[in-house]
Amino acid sequence: MSDQSRVPVTHEKAPAGSRQAVKFLTAGSIGAALLLLSGLTLIGTVITVVLATPILVIFSPVLVPAAVVTFMVTVGFFFAGGCGIASIMTLLWMYNYVTGKHPIGADKLDYARGKIAEKARDMKERAKEYGHYVQHRAEDATTQTQTS
Repeated sequence: MSDQSRVPVTHEKAPAGSRQAVKFLTAGSIGAALLLLSGLTLIGTVITVVLATPILVIFSPVLVPAAVVTFMVTVGFFFAGGCGIASIMTLLWMYNYVTGKHPIGADKLDYARGKIAEKARDMKERAKEYGHYVQHRAEDATTQTQTS
């Protein structure tokens, strides 16, 4: 009987127009706050530039070379560090290759080594053949000069 005495509760949805109004007001208030903060930031930046410009102009003969030197030193340190890392990685790759661990790119290196060795054998054979050819031509030339 307690089940029958309950009154079903229905949830009424807000009208679509009021939901849109709330969305619009929320977006408008957030937009206005962000626009205000953007304006304050712009004003602060302009005031800082106006106040800092005379100081920068006065100290520019010192600041510009100092900035250039600082930039060059920073670039030098980064370049040296990059070269150091590259050399360590190269040595590590070579160690892995020599110990037979088959690092990345070892197949290409073996293929290139084979092609170079093949070309070297081919060039050796060509040089031998050309040497025999030149020797034969020299012998022919000497025999022709002796007969004439």
